[in-house]
Amino acid sequence: MSHSYTNLLFHLVFSTKYRQPLIQTAWQPQLHQYLGGIVQSLEGTPLEIGGIADHVHLLISIHQKHCLMNVLRDLKANSSKWVNESAFLETRFEWQRGYGAFSVSQSQMGKVQRYIQKQETHHQRHSYSDEFLALLNAHQISYDERFVFD
Repeated sequence: MSHSYTNLLFHLVFSTKYRQPLIQTAWQPQLHQYLGGIVQSLEGTPLEIGGIADHVHLLISIHQKHCLMNVLRDLKANSSKWVNESAFLETRFEWQRGYGAFSVSQSQMGKVQRYIQKQETHHQRHSYSDEFLALLNAHQISYDERFVFD
């Protein structure tokens, strides 16, 4: 075969440091747009971006030449720098160290998009901690709960 063909879809989840509710509704759409721009700069496609005051969800397609760990590093570093330079907050903005990254099949893309779109409603009933642990369990990722959140 003379060409490589990929469809690399990922559902990414990461929160603010200590899950502080720092993402304000006044500038949340700009943050989501900025995150999407970072994905595009890496030759990827932002398919859905959403979240609430203490975390974000991204459904993205990435180019095969990019390492997922580096994509997340760029997303978090560049967006936190942007928030801080934009002076939206009087305190320093930081993301948590870790993240969740879950592969998504093309057949499940619509389901994940709807899930991300409904974050406000979802979090009226479920905390971020419960949601994140449920995602780990659904993807059969083993973890020690003592070390999931710092």
